[in-house]
Amino acid sequence: MHEDLAHVLLDEETIRTGIDRLAAEVTEEFRGKDLTVVSVLKGSCVFASDLIRRIPIPLELAFVAASSYRDGTESGHLSLDFLPAGNEIQGRCLLLVDDILDTGRTMHRLKAEMLAMGAAEVRTCVFLDKPSRRALEFEADFRAFEVEDLFVVGYGLDFAGRYRNLPCVGVLRPEAQARVTAASSSAKV
Repeated sequence: MHEDLAHVLLDEETIRTGIDRLAAEVTEEFRGKDLTVVSVLKGSCVFASDLIRRIPIPLELAFVAASSYRDGTESGHLSLDFLPAGNEIQGRCLLLVDDILDTGRTMHRLKAEMLAMGAAEVRTCVFLDKPSRRALEFEADFRAFEVEDLFVVGYGLDFAGRYRNLPCVGVLRPEAQARVTAASSSAKV
């Protein structure tokens, strides 16, 4: 899979260092509070897993599924599934964790949903931030890295469901995108 990358943006050591820094910030912010970490599936599962293991305070873990990309590279209609149960949210401080903050629509909507469900506080945390792609004003409370407007994969980020298991983050080669798109299209026929 590494051969499908044009180049690596973040190697394993850089990722580890960024998550250590982020975990220290989150720990300070939530020490002494009833914390629920809400991981946005599927993309944030790798990041959220590494992050929570570095947060040495009591917390609960919940999941929500949000999807908008389908098999492409452009954001589309947002659908939410598997919202956490009320007892995982009501009166608690939430840390909403996602793989990437792009247009801002997903995090904005999820934060509003969690507050409407009775969360005492909702803070947001992202692995990657692409501020140049913002469609509405929204900033994450915590972010590991800022990246340029490139289509990246690895460390939970995918293209058509592939590449999530890469231990680094890299830019996908255009020819790899075309090959995966063709394979996905022929599998649907």
